[in-house]
Amino acid sequence: MNDLTSLPTAYRPCVGVMLVNASGMVFVAERLDSRHGTDHTSGFWQMPQGGVDPGEDLEQAALRELAEETGVSGSMVTLLKKTREPIRYDLPDDLIGKLWKGRYRGQEQVWFLARFSGSDADIDLEAHDPPEFAQWKWLEPDLLPDVIVPFKRYVYRTVLDEFRDLI
Repeated sequence: MNDLTSLPTAYRPCVGVMLVNASGMVFVAERLDSRHGTDHTSGFWQMPQGGVDPGEDLEQAALRELAEETGVSGSMVTLLKKTREPIRYDLPDDLIGKLWKGRYRGQEQVWFLARFSGSDADIDLEAHDPPEFAQWKWLEPDLLPDVIVPFKRYVYRTVLDEFRDLI
């Protein structure tokens, strides 16, 4: 059990992108580090997200993370909206102090809704070395909370509720 006085109190600044295609489907990818055994569909899926570099604008960070994780450049998307407020989540107790060099107890995320104007052939999970994802798919928006790790479900429900009218 963690000593509560030694737990980090800061939240990692982060951005996320809900990438939607012309059919209103949402891009999700299976994290390489969430796979279990040899069953390639047993891991958790997520939308592109990542940390904000010092001095980086949130919109720039969102487009950078999107390009790094999916190969989708800013010229292939139109940013439609961002969340009104940052959304925080805490890591489960057994992960606090183990991720992100132990500096953060969770993330504070600003999410962007982006309309994808490219084709499926433009998606390249190996655009960044090393890649973070094993595979990707388009998913019905209402299924998002079902595929993410349980401790992030609140975040996905909140993002979905905020962006639903534009998906």
